[in-house]
Amino acid sequence: MHTVPAAHAPLGASATRFLNYLRDVRQLSPHTIGSYQRDLASLEQFCKTTGKDCIEQLVEADIRAWASQLHRRGLAGGSIQRSLSATRSFYNFLGRENGLLRNPAASVQAPRKPRKLPKTLDADEVSKYLSFDADSITARRDSAMAELFYSSGLRLAELASLEVDDIDSQSKLLTVTGKGRKTRTVPVGAVALKAIARWLQVRPPASAEGGDSRALFTSNRGRRISVRNIQERLKLQGRKAAMRQDVHPHMLRHSFASHMLESSGDLRAVQELLGHANISTTQIYTHLDFQHLARVYDAAHPRARRRKGD
Repeated sequence: MHTVPAAHAPLGASATRFLNYLRDVRQLSPHTIGSYQRDLASLEQFCKTTGKDCIEQLVEADIRAWASQLHRRGLAGGSIQRSLSATRSFYNFLGRENGLLRNPAASVQAPRKPRKLPKTLDADEVSKYLSFDADSITARRDSAMAELFYSSGLRLAELASLEVDDIDSQSKLLTVTGKGRKTRTVPVGAVALKAIARWLQVRPPASAEGGDSRALFTSNRGRRISVRNIQERLKLQGRKAAMRQDVHPHMLRHSFASHMLESSGDLRAVQELLGHANISTTQIYTHLDFQHLARVYDAAHPRARRRKGD
């Protein structure tokens, strides 16, 4: 029986061979194979609508057109990227089969996902949020945590893992263990230091079972407080303060970064304080700063203000 070369085979047959290869040789999971199958079925349908059902007829422009069609249908950038990745693997497989096929999907990229700006609080909102109206043990702890988030721009996991000895009250510095177990030293504001001192005055002793005598922030039972509990406590304070939205630890970190950059304009310093390995991660806060500048410009510049009747 004559076998049709891969380059001239109907797309469905080639896709079937590829999926069999993924199942029998690569031994990928049924879930992954199902995803590949759906992606290739979508490509096959696109080929039929454009009159191209032969693999060698597809060129880079066809793959780009298909990706654009997926985008117009509302598929997220990540989903389109997955479809393109499956297609690249498919053509690499066919290339290994006949040694001649050029991969038309090699250089095609999905539309970039728009970068989502982090939510922040302005200075007045931060002051409103940090006005705790109680002086209980729990309130002192929650106040210290919130002040420290905003004072030093910590991540949630970083604050949860803090030890009492990590703070040097004399030098007003804090040693933080961040992502990848990398440590950095960040300053702590006077208000945060005062809140922490007030918390340490009433901090429950470590419990005999499961306690952590070194943990800076603990539960009422003397155990290290969990990240989930921290999130819930900060959200509760936001509701008590009648904030317009739920407040979470990263919102305080983002507010810290935005306010620092707005006041200093020193991107490198903010990068160091946040513990970002790449400055491109920190640069997202420049967009927030520019938004602020744009609002000031629109409100103040004579040529920016609209005249009556415009």
